[in-house]
Amino acid sequence: MKIGIDCRMYSTQFTGIGRYVFELTQNLFNIDHKNEYVLFFNDHEYTAFQPPNSRITKVLVNARHYSLKEQTHFLKLLNREHLDLMHFTHFNAPLLYRRPSVVTIHDLTLSFYPGKKMTSPLHRLAYHLIINNAVRKAQKVIAVSQNTKKDIEKILKIPAEKIEVIYEGINENFKKLIPSNLVDQTKKKYEIPGSYLLYTGVWRSHKNLPNLIKAFHILKNDYGYDGSLVITGKSDPVYAPEIMEHTQTLQLENDIIFTGLVSEEELIALYKGAQVYVFPSYYEGFGLPPLEAMSVGTPVACSNRSCIPEICGSSPDISSIPGIPTALFFNPDNPKEIASQTFRLISEESLRTTLIQNGLRHITRFEWLKMAKETLALYQKCV
Repeated sequence: MKIGIDCRMYSTQFTGIGRYVFELTQNLFNIDHKNEYVLFFNDHEYTAFQPPNSRITKVLVNARHYSLKEQTHFLKLLNREHLDLMHFTHFNAPLLYRRPSVVTIHDLTLSFYPGKKMTSPLHRLAYHLIINNAVRKAQKVIAVSQNTKKDIEKILKIPAEKIEVIYEGINENFKKLIPSNLVDQTKKKYEIPGSYLLYTGVWRSHKNLPNLIKAFHILKNDYGYDGSLVITGKSDPVYAPEIMEHTQTLQLENDIIFTGLVSEEELIALYKGAQVYVFPSYYEGFGLPPLEAMSVGTPVACSNRSCIPEICGSSPDISSIPGIPTALFFNPDNPKEIASQTFRLISEESLRTTLIQNGLRHITRFEWLKMAKETLALYQKCV
């Protein structure tokens, strides 16, 4: 087969989709020695990427998502390649593309939480038009969790038999032994004085950072927690004012540390050094960060919404103590509950130990190589 893959979001530095595309392609190249692949990039990833063998070619697209160029120039390049199958790794596919395709739907965040950026009726119309077109034309739709599959069935009205759940994985770098001096160096760089709680990810309304900050204030005032809260991720100009306002109103300017974007090595070190990883999100398609925290032996307190219990929950075959989960869950609307569950993981050593052990067993269910094998099998079914 000649298979195309949309790599316009390819990156080792991105969370979410960028990581997914990187891991999918790297693992496919390792296991598939028969098929041809055409990868469609924007620059600078196009320039940086070096095809590992002659069966893999790259094409420069330089078409942003939702752009006119995506609908015209990208379409022209796709048609030129005469692909047996095209994998759209995000739903932004040209409306007039007619050849066989597979599309991965990572989440339906914009359907549930359009946020402050997607306020234009035109933008909302474009989103609904493009995502509905992509899933209806595709031979198969890949969902990254059972929860996302249910959302696709309910919101996009796609039959269950057309949707295949293929879980994401954890990069092997997160499973390596992390030297303590790397943790110390990272804490020194970001001026983290002692113990800390950690949140990683983007700053969007569905990530629920204001309630995390309120919960941290309760931890400081009611429970006497003397550590810091570390928040990574790029400061988003649309959402940052609300986050900073909560920080200042609660007088936490000296206790919350905003690192900005960090390297993967620093991210792993921050996971490792944290007392607790806290994940207060209202909605996720998969929810990779809690698994990354588990993989380095850090206990997780997380939201009980969306796919998060599915991805982070207990399972009889991985839990050494029936009824004890791999994470502690809380109602993300309730800062007091976020604080109390987090404090349990700070103060109850036996519970910490249990969750760390169960977490390390739990993450073995999620491997990028397994994801690539299942995706390749799906390609073969489609053609």
